[in-house]
Amino acid sequence: MKTLAAKIESSTPAHRDRAIDGLRALALLAVPTGHWLLGGFTLSSDGAIHNASPLGTFAGLAPVSWVLQMLGIFFLVGGYASVLSYRRRKGSTRAWLGGRLARLGRPVLGVTAVWAALLPVLHFGLGVPVDTLRTASTLVIQPLWFVGVYTVVTALTPLCVRAARRLGVWAAAPLLGSVAVVDFLRYGPYADAVPSWLSLLNILPGWLFAYQLGVSWGEGRVNRRHAWALLLGGAALFAALLLAFGYPASMVGVPGEARTNSHPPSLLVLALAAAQSGAAILLRDRLGRFLKRPALWAPVVVVNLSAMTILCWHQTAMLTAAIPASYAGEVAGLVGAPDSVGWILARLAWMPVFAGLLVLIGRYARVFESPWAKTGPARRTLAGLLAAGFAVFALGLA
Repeated sequence: MKTLAAKIESSTPAHRDRAIDGLRALALLAVPTGHWLLGGFTLSSDGAIHNASPLGTFAGLAPVSWVLQMLGIFFLVGGYASVLSYRRRKGSTRAWLGGRLARLGRPVLGVTAVWAALLPVLHFGLGVPVDTLRTASTLVIQPLWFVGVYTVVTALTPLCVRAARRLGVWAAAPLLGSVAVVDFLRYGPYADAVPSWLSLLNILPGWLFAYQLGVSWGEGRVNRRHAWALLLGGAALFAALLLAFGYPASMVGVPGEARTNSHPPSLLVLALAAAQSGAAILLRDRLGRFLKRPALWAPVVVVNLSAMTILCWHQTAMLTAAIPASYAGEVAGLVGAPDSVGWILARLAWMPVFAGLLVLIGRYARVFESPWAKTGPARRTLAGLLAAGFAVFALGLA
């Protein structure tokens, strides 16, 4: 490990912004940690597994979701990194966007195509119940919405750069205002007259908010005074929305709850993103110095090099343990109602197993992150058709 850490250290350019990579790695690891900790399975009489959540029983776990919901940080550093990459581009803006979007699309196409090929094998070959496969498909496709949203905001980078150069940190304010207006309409006194689809208007501005902050930061238009305002203002708004306006405490959906904060994002998500962004900007220099230690920097590099693999395959790692275990009946912390303290303790014990399975799967799945130079049009078309078929099945359209 010391040799590997030293090798990574020696190959790291002097100008590398270690703090940004560290923040990205932290946000990335929060995704599987949150899904593994707050996602459980129940077992039906026919042996099929179904999604469940400990938040339905343990409402007191909601603050855990505040810590693990770090998509605001991810979009912040994504915007910052995109500005640096955009400045360094040697070709046209179109070519730059094409390269970045291809890096996002290849792993998504890979995981969905592989699962499409696995479904008939699992069902007809191994007898896995259809309901189990639907549960698995839903979990696999669940994190991929993020990739779609991130693709759109990345495509908007040139516009975000223009806005940042003209308005600085205030370029994100109209996005916050837009989400506030939609929330007022869907939760305020006129809620009964507002169509349900109106909430979808929050998707783009809700996630673009932190990305725009990152772009402004990358353009040098966010200083420490702004960061303190984001931290304190975001925290105050977060508290007010929870205590005075009845927003759900959990940042993820809870079974039985009529309202959810993240799908689509509510004003509470933006308040948390603002506070997180302010804290990240204030801690940047300290984090950068901290990561100058080779032993700490090496894991950050490894995580960043496997970013899309972690995002796309972490649910598969959990399912690799849960589906075989379901044949043995209920297994503490893995398959069984997540309604006891014992389940929580057992799930914590399962977390290293999930991590180990993800490392094993990632060893082979990382190939999807590399350019498909040896993949011809026929194979790419087949992968696209398999991915589309899997999406249809996972979304319950077939």
